[in-house]
Amino acid sequence: MKPVYKYIDVFSGAGGFSLGFHLSGRFKSLLAVDSFKPAAETYKANFPHTLVVNEDVKDLTGEILTGLVKPDEVDVVIGSPPCEPFTGANPRREKNPLDRLYSDPMGQLTLHFIRIIGHYRPRVFVMENVPAITEDGLRDALLREFRRVGYGEVYFNILLAEDYGTPSHRKRVFISNIRIEPEKTGRRVVWDALRDLPPPGRGLPNHERPPDPSWRKLKRMHRLRWGDAMIHYQGAEKTLPNMVRLNPNSIAPTVLGSSRFIHPFEDRLLTVREQARLMGFTDTFIFIGGREEQYNMVGEAVPAPLAKAIAGHLARALDEGVV
Repeated sequence: MKPVYKYIDVFSGAGGFSLGFHLSGRFKSLLAVDSFKPAAETYKANFPHTLVVNEDVKDLTGEILTGLVKPDEVDVVIGSPPCEPFTGANPRREKNPLDRLYSDPMGQLTLHFIRIIGHYRPRVFVMENVPAITEDGLRDALLREFRRVGYGEVYFNILLAEDYGTPSHRKRVFISNIRIEPEKTGRRVVWDALRDLPPPGRGLPNHERPPDPSWRKLKRMHRLRWGDAMIHYQGAEKTLPNMVRLNPNSIAPTVLGSSRFIHPFEDRLLTVREQARLMGFTDTFIFIGGREEQYNMVGEAVPAPLAKAIAGHLARALDEGVV
């Protein structure tokens, strides 16, 4: 029988990253940490045997962390520090890239994640974020910070979620002390994910129909063709679309906390469950909180199929003693 490795999930959110590790069958979650209460409650509802701590990581000293989980119990540390300080979708991000890491209070949370890695000294760590976290001197800064806690070899693995069966686009960097190169599993399109769902309000949790738009917005929505957006907003570098009518024959655009999608064939927004399917969440995974909070938790997650592929890759590396 193959061993089961133990991990902790920092900035766990609702648990998309952990869901992939769970689905791999090779990992057990000991601890999850998130400061957003609905996310912590959602994680606990889906992983009832995990110790879930609803606290700000800045307040978790080494002594507290050891009291929660001892370092010698931990094989892997995963986590997704907030991407808002770094992403080009944020028009208010700091102009100086290094300020995004060292001055922005949310950016500093990445440094706390590295501190926690240094405390546990796991065989493997994986930090997920937007590729922009590596731009304009930030990559070298991160390398220095990881060396400071004992990891001299660090890799910046760029992966596309759609290469691993996620029916939406997502390009992310997974920063780790090993190369992460899972075997690609093929692509799925929007209709592969949505075609077998019952009508909203029937049969599944988080599948309630969103409120209908005003008559004026409904008329605009009705005129949208596949791929058209009803509104656009200004990011840090370019104008970005929102309320896109999905093309059933393509992968969906990137699911973000702020993104809402229009059904391919109906004049309505997707339900939370439909949007969760675009991120590869299983239908048994439930989201707790208000509707907007649920949408945000879906959009801020690591897609479960991609997380599962990463988990399988890590398990093989651990089995082979590569780390």
